[in-house]
Amino acid sequence: MAEILALVEARLRTALGEPDARAAVTFLGTDRIEVLRFIDGDVVRYATLGMSAQPMSDPTAVVADPLKGPRAELVLSVRGGLADTDQVLRKLAVLAASPQVEGLVVAPGASLDVGEPLWPGAPFTSVLVAEGGGLVEDLDLDEPLEPVRFLPLLPMTQNEAAWKRVRGAQELQEKWLSQGTDLRDPLRRSATLD
Repeated sequence: MAEILALVEARLRTALGEPDARAAVTFLGTDRIEVLRFIDGDVVRYATLGMSAQPMSDPTAVVADPLKGPRAELVLSVRGGLADTDQVLRKLAVLAASPQVEGLVVAPGASLDVGEPLWPGAPFTSVLVAEGGGLVEDLDLDEPLEPVRFLPLLPMTQNEAAWKRVRGAQELQEKWLSQGTDLRDPLRRSATLD
């Protein structure tokens, strides 16, 4: 486990540079989850470290396989200086612990909801899990372990989350794209949905 996390942190540093801050959260019955903060000009990136230590397993499986199963870490990018986004650290740790706590398999297209604003004044309580491989490349591990995927999180307003439940992740992303929605704006308004 420690070896995997060392490789994951090295991949994050290669892709995003040196973290300027880190915080750790431990929930009862779970492994420690860290959240690293990276500054890239006016963009602040938060990346989890610890979610990939164990593979995510099918919640219907009788016994979880200790080796096989998808592995992931979460990455959130926002514009700095517009809101107190550092308050998202604990919420990201909660989302990263959800596979261990709730038996969730976090995958692209999924919605994750924390039930409260992601940071003070945020119009978002949930995120859409996007496809990985863009900002941080997948990290291949030795067989039979699956690669670690670095999945971007896109904050959603309540209206967007409800629309996504009906129309799907792909249509919501197309709506954002067609409207030129700045998904890194920590205070943005909801996209116009029809």
